[in-house]
Amino acid sequence: MTLSDLKKELSGELLYDDLIRAIYATDASVYRKLPQAVAYPKNTDDIKKLIQFAKKTESTLIPRTAGTSLAGQCVGNGIVVDVSKHFTSILKINEVAKTVTVQPGVVRDELNLYLKPYGLFFAPDTSTSNRCMIGGMVGNNSSGTTSIQFGVTRDKVLELKTILSNGDEAVFGALTSEQFHEKCRLNTLEGQIYKSIFDELEPEAVQKQIHENFPKPEIHRRNTGYALDMLIDSEVFNDSNKSFNFCKLLSGSEGTLAFTTEITLKLDELPPSERIMVAAHFKTIEDSLTAVTTCMKHHLYMCEMMDKTILDCTKNNLKQLENRQFIVGDPEAILMCELKTDSREAVLEAANQLVNSLTLEGLSYANVVLFDDDIDKAIELRKAGLGLLGNIIGDNKSAACIEDTAVTLPDFANYINEFTAIMDGYKQKAIYYAHAGAGELHLRPVLNLKLSKDVKLFRQITTDVAHLVKKYGGSMSGEHGDGIVRAEFIPLIIGEANYEIVKRIKTVFDPENIFNQGKVVDAFPMDESLRYEADRVEPEIETLLDFSHSEGILRQAEKCNGSGDCRKSPEMGGTMCPSYRATRNEKDSTRARANALREFLTHTKTGENPFDHKELKEVLDLCLSCKACLNECPSTVDISVMKAEFLYQYQKEHGTDLRTKLFAYNNKVNSWTSGVSKLTNFFFENEATSKVIKNILGIAPERSMPLLSSKSLQNHIKALPAQSSSPKKYIKTVYLFVDEFTNFLESSIGVDAINLLQALNYKVEFVNHVESGRAFISKGFLDQAKKCAVQNVAVFKDLISEETPLLGIEPSAIYTFKDEYLMLASDKTSAKKIAKHTYIIEDFLLQELEKGQISAEQFNSESKTIKIHAHCHQKALSNQMSTFKLLNLPRNYKATIIPSGCCGMAGSFGFEKEHYEVSMQVAEQTLLPAVRKAPVNTIIAANGTSCRHQIKDGAEREAKHPITILSEAVL
Repeated sequence: MTLSDLKKELSGELLYDDLIRAIYATDASVYRKLPQAVAYPKNTDDIKKLIQFAKKTESTLIPRTAGTSLAGQCVGNGIVVDVSKHFTSILKINEVAKTVTVQPGVVRDELNLYLKPYGLFFAPDTSTSNRCMIGGMVGNNSSGTTSIQFGVTRDKVLELKTILSNGDEAVFGALTSEQFHEKCRLNTLEGQIYKSIFDELEPEAVQKQIHENFPKPEIHRRNTGYALDMLIDSEVFNDSNKSFNFCKLLSGSEGTLAFTTEITLKLDELPPSERIMVAAHFKTIEDSLTAVTTCMKHHLYMCEMMDKTILDCTKNNLKQLENRQFIVGDPEAILMCELKTDSREAVLEAANQLVNSLTLEGLSYANVVLFDDDIDKAIELRKAGLGLLGNIIGDNKSAACIEDTAVTLPDFANYINEFTAIMDGYKQKAIYYAHAGAGELHLRPVLNLKLSKDVKLFRQITTDVAHLVKKYGGSMSGEHGDGIVRAEFIPLIIGEANYEIVKRIKTVFDPENIFNQGKVVDAFPMDESLRYEADRVEPEIETLLDFSHSEGILRQAEKCNGSGDCRKSPEMGGTMCPSYRATRNEKDSTRARANALREFLTHTKTGENPFDHKELKEVLDLCLSCKACLNECPSTVDISVMKAEFLYQYQKEHGTDLRTKLFAYNNKVNSWTSGVSKLTNFFFENEATSKVIKNILGIAPERSMPLLSSKSLQNHIKALPAQSSSPKKYIKTVYLFVDEFTNFLESSIGVDAINLLQALNYKVEFVNHVESGRAFISKGFLDQAKKCAVQNVAVFKDLISEETPLLGIEPSAIYTFKDEYLMLASDKTSAKKIAKHTYIIEDFLLQELEKGQISAEQFNSESKTIKIHAHCHQKALSNQMSTFKLLNLPRNYKATIIPSGCCGMAGSFGFEKEHYEVSMQVAEQTLLPAVRKAPVNTIIAANGTSCRHQIKDGAEREAKHPITILSEAVL
C-alpha cells in the first residue's frame, strides 16, 4: 500500500510534498526529522486507516496538535497526524458534575472562554495556553503557572476515548477493583493491557522498587517515563481508597501508547476575582531562590521567576517593552507572586503581609505591587519568555535540554546552587525562569548547536544534570515531557528495573511500535537529528535588504524557535497571523514560513539561487505583510521583509506579470491618469468597463476599484496661501510627507491634515520628495524601493530633527522611514536619525498633548461615538492608543477600539482574485461584523487607505481617517 493509495481512502487530507514535509520537520525543540507525510484526519475512521497503514508499512504515527513541544515529541520520520484542524469540538459539558468532554484539538484558552459563563475553568495554564491544545497537554501532562494551587493535567483527566494499536476503540476511566478485574477477563487487546499491568505491578517487591526509585511523590510536577507510581496508588494494588484509572498512565505518555480522540476533564470553579501581584526584585539568583520559601507561605496562586537574560530580551521586542514598565532598575531576577481573594480588602491585606515578609527578610531590593491590567501585562511578559530567548542574536541560543527539571521545594535552593556550580564548570551563564514556587525552573545553557563541540556539551551538561536530579530524587521532566531530549535518561531517573517494566507496557499497548517511535522507550539519541548539521559551512546568501541586525536573512529565519505564538486565534487578541487565522493551516503561519525559509535557504546546492524554490513562493503567498510578527512574535521574526527579499530574488529568475508591475508602479500610473481623473473614474465605476479591466488584470470581480481624487494633494499644496514666518506664532515647525496614496486617491485627507495642524498652531512645511516605495517593497521591486529610500533620506537628512519632525498620514507609507529604510538606505546614520523623529500624525499629536501643547478646549463640544480600526503597521511599529486617546480628546467624543487584528486588504492583496476569499475571511473574523453592528450614526475611524477600502466593500460603510474626524472637530 502506498501513500497515494492511503490518500484516496481518507476523508481528510494526506500531504507529502517537499514543502509540507519541511514545515513539519520541526516543532519547538532543537530537533529536525523529515516526516514521511502529514495527515489531517477528519474522523476516527481516518485514524484507524492510518493505524492500519502504519502496521502494513512498518511506519510510525506521530500525533500532533499545536506543535509547541520542546522535547521533540512531535518530530519523526513517519506520518505526522495533525488533529488541530478537524478534531476541535467541545462535545459536552456537565455543569453539575463540573466536567467537560472535548476533542484533542481544542485550544486551552478557547475552552476556558467557553466555560467562563458556567463559572468553571480548566486550570493547567501553560505559557502557550492561547494556542496549545488539550491533546498536547494530556500527552505532556502539562502544568503551567497554576499548578501550585490546582495541580497538573494528569489530575484533571477523568476519561480518555482512544484507538488502540490494532484499531480497536477503548475508553479508559476510573474503575473499582471489581471493574478492573472484569476488564482483565476481556479477550481483546484492551483486556491484555489490563491483565499485563496487573501482572507487572501486583508484586510487593515491584511496588517497593517503584517507590524507591521514582521521583519523590511530593513533586507534583513529574513526567519522567510512564507514571507507574500513580497506578499503584489505587485500590487495585493496595488499601488506597482511590479508584484505578489508566488515564494517570496515558497522561504524559506522549502518544506512545494509544491515539486519543476524546478527553473528559475535571473542571474547577473560577478562582477569586480580586487579585494583586507582587513583583519582588533581586540582585542575585540565589537571593530570589532563598525568598521562594518565604513567598510560598502566603497562599500564592502563582510564583514565577524571570532572570536578567530574559528581561534583557524584552528590551528588543516592541510589544514586551510596554509590558516591562513595572521593572525597577536592572534586577538579576524577579519573582512574580500573585494573590487572589474574594474581596479587595482581603487581597490588599494579603499583599501587605507578603511585602512585609519580603521586607523583613531583606533579600529583595524592590517589591512592586501590581493591579488589574498591569498584572495581565506582567503575566504576558512571563509567558513570552520562551519566544523571547529567540531574540538572542547569532548562533548561540538557549538550548532546551535541562529546562524541565523539578525537585521538592526544600531541596530547591541547594539543587540550584549545585546546578550553578556545574554550569560554572562549563563556563556557562545559564538562563533561569518559570515555576519557582513549584520547585521547577526552566534552566537553559546557551550553546551553538551548529558546532560539534557544543553538541558534545549539549550531551555532557544534560548527563551531569540528570545525575544531579537523581541525587535529589527529582524528575528530569516536570511538564515538558521526555521526548527525544530526555528519554535516554529515563533508566537513570527511575531505575533500570522499572524502565524494563515501562518497555514491556509499551509492548503490550503497541506491539508493532507504530505510535511515536523513539519517545519514552528505545529513545532516539538526544544529540542526533538536530536542526542544524554540525560544523556545516554556513551558506553565504547575498541580499539587497540589509539583514545585518540579525546577522543575515538565514539567521533571521532561524530566530523562530517554533513556540507557535503565530497560531493564536482571533479570540485571543492581537493580529498575528492573519492568514493562519483564516485558513487554520500550519502552512499559512509565521512559523511555517520561517521553517520553510530556513529549510530551503540552507539546503540549496552551491551555485544555485537559494531563493528559487516554488515551495517558498507557495508558503509566502498568503503572507499579508501586516508586520504583526515583528511585534507579536516574541522572537521578532519579521516575515514581511523576508518575503520582500524573496520576491525580489525569485523575480530575478522568473520575471513579473502585468498586474504585479501595475501595483508596484501604481504611483506612476496614478500620476499619468490624475489629469483625466473623471474619465479614469468613469471606466473604474462603469460596470461593463470595470469588469473588463478586472478580468484582464486578475482583480477580484467583487472588488470596487479605487477612485482618483479630482485634484492631487500636491496641487492643493501649491494653491495654499503663504504661511507666516514669525517664529512666535507657531508651536513647532513640522514637515508633512505627501504619500503616494493620499496624494492621488484621497487628497481631501491631506487637506484635513494640513488644516488640523495649522489650526493647532503648527507650521507645516513641504519639500519635493519621491514616493515612499511601499508598493515597490510589497511587490519585491527592491531596486526601485532602494532608490526611493536613498532619495528621501538625502532630501530629509538635514531637515528632520526633534524640533522639526517628519509627519505622515498613511501608516504603511510613513513607517517605511522607521522600518525598511533602515535596511534599504545607503546612508544608515541619516536614515536612523530621520527614523527617530518620524511619526504618523496621531503619534505626534499625542506627544504634543502630553506636553500640554494641545487641549480639549481647542475642539468642539458636540457628542460623537466612534469605533476605531487601526492599521496593522501602526500596531506593529507604534501603538494604536495614540489614535484612541486623540479621538477621546474632544469633551463629548466617545471612542472605542475594535479588537480587529488585520483588515485583510493589505494593499493589493485583497484586490487579487486568488486572494479575495482569504482577504474576506480575515475581515469577517472581527472587523466587518463589528462595523455592521455599529449604529448608523457611529463614526468608523480607520487610518489606513486599504482598511477604509475593505470596510467600504465589505460592510458598505464609509470610514474616516482619524485626522479628518479631528479636523472636523477643531475650533
